[in-house]
Amino acid sequence: MQPGSKNVPNVSLVDREKILLPPLHIKLGMMKQFVKALDRNSPCFQYLCTKFSSLSHDKIREGISDGPQIRKLMMDNSFTGTMTEIEEDAWNAFKEVVKKFLVNIKDPLYKETVRNMLDKFKLLGCNMSLMLHVLASHLDYIPPNLGAVSEKQGERFHRDLKDVERRYQGRWDVNMMADCT
Repeated sequence: MQPGSKNVPNVSLVDREKILLPPLHIKLGMMKQFVKALDRNSPCFQYLCTKFSSLSHDKIREGISDGPQIRKLMMDNSFTGTMTEIEEDAWNAFKEVVKKFLVNIKDPLYKETVRNMLDKFKLLGCNMSLMLHVLASHLDYIPPNLGAVSEKQGERFHRDLKDVERRYQGRWDVNMMADCT
């Protein structure tokens, strides 16, 4: 196994064209890593606690959110006012990925947009989750009709990914990468 090369020793059981990645859950995974990287005493994190007062502090700390909450934050200009420069760069890169990549018709420059977001997330101190690993290493395999996936398909996929993420707990290692291919 060599990092950076496509190390597939066996033929896949499922045709790659039939593997669907639900955009909502990619968005949820990215948001989770963004929130988990925030300093708990920062004004940005405190703003999240007041904005979503119905959620427990622990759920916010673990980055647990849903689609409507993310949409509210994306439209909230006050949220960016509480951020440091690094946090704001990562947040703006996240919003660009949502607008240009996680849609039915991808922007022609979506690869650069995703790579920019991954660089900003790394500067912020985000852990490499399975969702971020898929974006970093398997971007070429993501189908062009990414936004045309049903939410029911996404729920099952999200449950499976949670099991894998729980097993590896944000570590970057060869075993995780081998399980993901």
